[in-house]
Parts: sequence; structure tokens; C-alpha cells
Amino acid sequence: MCNGQGPQWRPHGDAIAVCRRKNERLGYLLLGAMERHKAKLLLEDGTVMSGWGFGSAGSTAGEVVFTTGMVGYPESLTDPSYSGQILVFTYPPMGNYGVPGDEPRGPVSAKFESQRIHVSGVVVSELCDQPSHWDSALSLDEWLRAEGVPGIFGVDTRMLTKRLREKGTMPGKLVVGAGREPALWDPNKENLVARVSVQEPQLLGDGTKRVVLIDCGCKHGILRSLLARKVSVLRVPWDYDLSREDYHGVVVSNGPGDPKMARAAIHTLRKVLEGEKPVLGICLGNQLIALAAGANTYKLKFGHRSQNQPCIEVGSKRCFITSQNHGYAVDTRTLPEGWEPWFVNANDGTNEGVRHRAKPFMGVQFHPEACPGPVDTGFLFDEFVGLL
Repeated sequence: MCNGQGPQWRPHGDAIAVCRRKNERLGYLLLGAMERHKAKLLLEDGTVMSGWGFGSAGSTAGEVVFTTGMVGYPESLTDPSYSGQILVFTYPPMGNYGVPGDEPRGPVSAKFESQRIHVSGVVVSELCDQPSHWDSALSLDEWLRAEGVPGIFGVDTRMLTKRLREKGTMPGKLVVGAGREPALWDPNKENLVARVSVQEPQLLGDGTKRVVLIDCGCKHGILRSLLARKVSVLRVPWDYDLSREDYHGVVVSNGPGDPKMARAAIHTLRKVLEGEKPVLGICLGNQLIALAAGANTYKLKFGHRSQNQPCIEVGSKRCFITSQNHGYAVDTRTLPEGWEPWFVNANDGTNEGVRHRAKPFMGVQFHPEACPGPVDTGFLFDEFVGLL
């Protein structure tokens, strides 16, 4: 018997797996009936999906987006680029390896992408309440509860994802229990970068070459990648004046929302691009460099959020598998004279990077630091540091 009662016998692997699946499903049902609050997800188009709440009991609103990554939920949930968004995980079971314990290394986390969860809410199909991993310190449920973030499970995430692909990402709200429903909210109409950027400059590392990192919601993986290459990093707020700083190069980080909202960063980069020092933009940073150069950006229908986006280097047949998280893209047709596309998405043909033909200015729409995801493009940090 699956509950371990009755005759003592040792079933083979298939029988064990069947028993576990049955017990897990029974556990979900019992938890939903006995301990969980009922929850619902409401979309702007009138779609209502019911399930069970986990994490924090309460309500939230934001842009409903989806990621097709199979793993990496600790990194994704702490990615500042998800600020203001309700994140749908398309891979069915979530929480199976728990949440790692972290040993802080000063201002840079060793295992997360920031010091806290940034998503507004979480949507999963199946929730694992009993994770199994040597480094697990908390369950996904416990972590969200401690961070005050609501979630819903028992949702048909396949159907939900298909709807978001057909109609595009849209505002929604997540209501757990009998709480008051919040109003719908479109985070892209606000300057989300100002919410997640550091407030004061921070100097990290002791390398002889100094890189200014314009923090628009920087993932700690970018910091770890730069510090591993023995450079010092001056991490500055998104609207910081660089005119009095001495540095060898500039990195513009990832971040949330519409890049056109970060006007101060665009203004700063226009001045930087008048010089000759190397510049590297990552994700939102790619869009900000393009805007500073005079190009335009636009909102994608449902964005790129996964760890398996194929990107082709323009002028070659080299294809890299990349980690991505963005809802906006550069309009390649608007690139000014002297600029050219660097990478292109093999799925939909959208821009995945820009560079200057003569000066050491470049940007990529994907994440070379990964976290989570493949590290195919980590060499881009080596190329940038080599230019300093």
C-alpha cells in the first residue's frame, strides 16, 4: 500500500513513482480543503481562474507575464526586472528543490539575484510543499510567506499561457482569501527603474581597472561576473551624474519596465557615447544605449522570458542559447548611422543586440551572466574587460 501499512514489501521503481504521485496529489487536495485559502487570478480581459493560495495571504496587482524556464525560480523571483509583474511559471511542478540558504557576501548575494523577491505575485500549476535538496533552507511557500508575496497554485498554466500569447501580456490581479480586490495596475506606465536602483554609490572590488555600473535594477550575477574578472565596480543609481567620476568603462544593467521611462539614464548615456570609453549594455541596458544613440524601442506582444532563447550573431551562423527576461525590444530599422544589429532572435527575428561600427559601444538583449540559464555568452564579459 502507498501509505506504508500492511505487508512489508519493497515495490520496484515504477510502483514507487506511482505511489508518490498518488500521495502528492492527495496531499494537494487535502491541503486545499483543510489549510489553504481559496484564490483567484483575474485578467484585464475578464478571464477568471480559480485555485488555492500559498505564500502570503492577501491581494496584489500587476502585469501578468509568463516564463517557460524549467528551473531557476529562486533567481527569477529575485530578479529586479520582474518588479511589478505577476509571474506565471509554465513548467508544472514548482518548489521541488526548495529555496537555498544564502551566505551573504557583502552587498552581493551568492545565490540570489538581489536581496529580496521582486515579483508582485506567483502563479504555478503544481506546488511542492516538501522540497528535497541538500541546500534547501525553506519551501517556496515559506519563502513567499516570509517575503509577503502571494501566490496561487492549481491553475491551468498551459491555458493561461496560450491566452497571454494570443492576446499579449496584460494587467491582472491575484486575490487570496476573502481579501479586498485591488484595482488593475499597469506597471509599465511608471518609472520602475527608480524603484529598484540603488540609492547611493557603492564601490566593490579592488581591481586596477574601474567600471561604472549604472544600476537600473542590476542582477547580482552581473556583479559577480565583473568582480570575478578582477575589476573594481562603482555601482551607481540610475540617474547618477558621471561627469566627475574617473573610470575605464561603463556597464548599463538590466531592469524593469519601459526603457523610455528612465530618461535620466538615457541623458547620461548620450554624454558617455560622445567619448571613447567602452560601454556594455545588458537587457534594459541594451535598450537604453539604443535610445541614447537615437534609435527607438517598442513593446513586444508577450516578451521573452526563459533560459532557452536562440540568438544568432549577425553575419555568421553562430547560434547561442541564452537566458532572457524582457518585454521591450530595440527597433532595428531605427538604428542611426554608425550602428548595426549584433544579434537577432532565431524565433521571431527581433533585435538581440546592437553595436557601434567604430567605437567600443555594444549591448545585448539577453543575459550573458545567465542566473539562471546557460553560460554560452559569458565570454562577452571577457571581451568587454579586454577593451578597458
